[in-house]
Amino acid sequence: MFVTAQQLEQQMPDATRLLSDEPEMETSLHYMQLLLLVTSLEWLWRDSNDFFIGANLTIYFSRQQLRNRDFRGPDFFLVKDTEKRSRSSWVVWEEDGRYPDLIIELLSESTADIDRNLKKNLYENRFHTPEYFWFSPENFEFAGFELVGNKYQEITPNARGWRWSDVLRLYLGVEAGKLRYFTPDGDLVPTPEEAAIAAQQQASVAQQQASEAQLQLEQERLRSQQLAERLRSLGVNPDSLG
Repeated sequence: MFVTAQQLEQQMPDATRLLSDEPEMETSLHYMQLLLLVTSLEWLWRDSNDFFIGANLTIYFSRQQLRNRDFRGPDFFLVKDTEKRSRSSWVVWEEDGRYPDLIIELLSESTADIDRNLKKNLYENRFHTPEYFWFSPENFEFAGFELVGNKYQEITPNARGWRWSDVLRLYLGVEAGKLRYFTPDGDLVPTPEEAAIAAQQQASVAQQQASEAQLQLEQERLRSQQLAERLRSLGVNPDSLG
């Protein structure tokens, strides 16, 4: 019997029962890199409520996948123009058929070949994800692809080795052994902790500048007072001087 896509989706389990089924990150390097990608983008878009970031979260997209459980979700993915709320997994048929707009995989010795080939083909041909990047926290291998027509083409890096993301409107690039976001002007997108430290440093500099200005005013007042006293000792009324 022929089964339509709508009927197929109706036979799927409820999204509330489809929990993420992902293993732990392989190393602390991978975990810290994933945390960096999530927190810095969340901080940059802190005033927006129309996006979802998935971190080591399962994407459910077909009945066969549910039966086989043979697909591991992306390490990092972004869906724009959607409700920003907590999800236990990303269930395509419960999200108006939406697939990620951007995916980043963190390469490891055990997953690199799958990420470069099987997953790349899946994201290109099934997901039609506009942008796909991969990065190795261990040897810093970094590549990026954009969907042109129905095929991925490599994103050409700039002189710094950064690759532009139209989805993010940001550069992705390796800095101090970490994959980071950079603004179109080349500024690093900070984590909340980095932003707090920078704000504290700016406040300290402003306070120091204010203290120096106050000290300079005080020194000028003392010099004026000393000059007035000197004039009086010479019999000159400083108040009479224009």
